[in-house]
Amino acid sequence: MVKKYALSEKLTLIYTAFFPYKKQQTSSHRYRVTIGIGGNVGDVLRRFNHLFFKLKKDKRVEVLETAPILKNPPFGYLEQDDFLNSVAVVATSMQPKFFLAYLMRLEKKFSRKRSFANAPRTLDLDILFFDNRVIDTKSLKIPHPHWMKRESVVIPLASVSR
Repeated sequence: MVKKYALSEKLTLIYTAFFPYKKQQTSSHRYRVTIGIGGNVGDVLRRFNHLFFKLKKDKRVEVLETAPILKNPPFGYLEQDDFLNSVAVVATSMQPKFFLAYLMRLEKKFSRKRSFANAPRTLDLDILFFDNRVIDTKSLKIPHPHWMKRESVVIPLASVSR
């Protein structure tokens, strides 16, 4: 069952069976990672549920918590459908660059095509936080450099414990 709550004319919170979710037990994995999840192509709600199950089945990660989904307008390139965004907190023992590669493989499995900045996409997965680490390399910046400027991150993030 899907429940929707309008926050404003342009923002809607969506509650599904797995968004939000909170695991009751602690994890044996070493690191706690907060992931931004987004998409605006095709049946995004269904894809979020499939992603949830994919993560739950993978022994390298453990889903600890997810936030409600936020429907919000696009930014940057505006000639596209609204986005659905959420965050997930997972535990993993993978190091940051290996975890990033893991997320990129997941995006590819869900038919992500990279064309241009802020383009429409089936699934977008970003590392927002990786424990309390700060990483600034060409391929990986943690914390995500724009997380605090985006309603699509800040609103769902307010629902989870980091």
